[in-house]
Amino acid sequence: MTEDVLKKLQILAESAKYDVSCASSGTSRSHRAGMTGSAAGWGICHSFAEDGRCISLLKIMLTNYCQYDCAYCINRVSNDIPRATLSVRELVELTMEFYRRNYIEGLFLSSGVVRNPDYTMERLVRVAKDLRTVHRFNGYIHLKSIPGASRELVDEAGRYADRLSVNIEIPNEASLKLLAPDKDFQQVFTPMRYIQQGVLQQAEERKRFRHAPRFAPAGQSTQMIVGATADTDRDILRLSSALYRRPTMKRVYYSGYIHVNTYDTRLPAVRQVPLVRENRLYQADWLLRFYSFQVEEIVDDATPNLDLEIDPKLAWALRHPEVFPVDVNRADYEQLLRVPGIGVKSAKMIIVSRRFAPLTSEQLKKIGVVMKKARYFITCRELPFQTIHELSPLGVRKLLTSRKRDDGRQLTIPFGE
Repeated sequence: MTEDVLKKLQILAESAKYDVSCASSGTSRSHRAGMTGSAAGWGICHSFAEDGRCISLLKIMLTNYCQYDCAYCINRVSNDIPRATLSVRELVELTMEFYRRNYIEGLFLSSGVVRNPDYTMERLVRVAKDLRTVHRFNGYIHLKSIPGASRELVDEAGRYADRLSVNIEIPNEASLKLLAPDKDFQQVFTPMRYIQQGVLQQAEERKRFRHAPRFAPAGQSTQMIVGATADTDRDILRLSSALYRRPTMKRVYYSGYIHVNTYDTRLPAVRQVPLVRENRLYQADWLLRFYSFQVEEIVDDATPNLDLEIDPKLAWALRHPEVFPVDVNRADYEQLLRVPGIGVKSAKMIIVSRRFAPLTSEQLKKIGVVMKKARYFITCRELPFQTIHELSPLGVRKLLTSRKRDDGRQLTIPFGE
């Protein structure tokens, strides 16, 4: 590896760090004879396996030169920053060298837009194609599709990449046009539609032909910037909900706005959006995807933004005391999912376990129920705690938030419990 390539690597890896839409692969492809690497089912890109093993990838841009002048982007054309471009050959050799050194297990590749979207997209596709066909690389590849790219190039990218993504960035088209005058929603949603059609078409072909070529088997993802505009959490979650109704959309990522371009008056003056807002959006996203919540149940006209002090599931429960307490020995699965402190796995365990004997509080703890929260919203055979009706929603909120302040930690349950 030459000194010139190392310098480019430093610049381009730094430029790529603001893109968060690369958590886990969602695909499984085991090692094959004659090929290099694998994409195992536990995922890729700063993820963790069940045994605690960290799985990483090379997250880099092909170039940070960009002809667009998006107000929120560090790589905008009007910024005076160090610039670099890797050739296709340099990036392919860099990926293979890092893999052989056991630094990485995959590649997340994005790029600034140079000349035009098709020119940039063609170079991204060439990287993936050379890795697959020349170097027989069998590891995980995530390509960031360029808004405005042609269908032919998106289709070709899907044949070599595990996942494709197109970033929406701003949840409102008028706001997007203000901050990124070179972009519009049509440029973003058109390649999204191409990806969806490619995945669905390939699924039909595989029903008839066992060895039909794969197309982006890990689906697609996107990213939205939170706090760069006045859009509410309700606006963001509405768009996320609409995207999840598309069968190939796997993840929507939320990136808290960071004030990197301080001179642009179109942007808010805050240094950085509180990370807790980003966290609340991920928790609400989890409720949409796995807990059968609707957007209007989480945020509505009266509360268009998520409560930063408590998680969205608890906030919903406190607004609807009439639903509780829930008898864990009789309630159905959907009712159990609405109880704060009960997650998907623990709800399933409750359904199975109570077939053999009525459940007690100690058994609920062993199952994984977070009793510090759940005890105010449930009843069971041996549960003497006061419920939300005796304590009132305000009383329960004070108890839970005061406990958080007393121990100095935030009382939130990871995504949805």
